[in-house]
Amino acid sequence: MSPVSPAAPRVRIYSRPGCHLCEQAREVVAQVCAELGEQFEEVWIDDDPALVEAYGDEVPVTTVDGRRHDFWRVDPTRLRAALTRG
Repeated sequence: MSPVSPAAPRVRIYSRPGCHLCEQAREVVAQVCAELGEQFEEVWIDDDPALVEAYGDEVPVTTVDGRRHDFWRVDPTRLRAALTRG
């Protein structure tokens, strides 16, 4: 029997270092995910030219379940709703 791996985080934040909107988004995402028992991960776009091309001027960009959710600002009510939909 193979070991059970933890589920991948449902929320991802694409960001860059020194971005004040990214810091604000991280705080909102962390709070909502903690309330709901969800995990999130943060990806710095500057490490990947394709991500810079895709998200460069819109960071932070958040995704939920692999789908684009928000950019620039994260609305906690909207994020909570996306994570609790059945």
